Amino acid sequence: VVPLGQVSELAEQLEERLFHLYGIHNKLIQERLQALDKVMERVEEAQAELRHVCCTVEAAYRDLCL
Repeated sequence: VVPLGQVSELAEQLEERLFHLYGIHNKLIQERLQALDKVMERVEEAQAELRHVCCTVEAAYRDLCL
């Protein structure tokens, strides 16, 4: 039989480890979300450039063919 005090102590150690791991994972998740945000900004910029190119090509096509 394990003494109640030892169970309580082990439970407290487990809780501390869980909080520590949560903090580490939370920091990693925040860093990755920030990186994803930067990537999404670049994707949006690329989409805007592609829309501009498409409009320019369409205009050139209309001028040449019509």
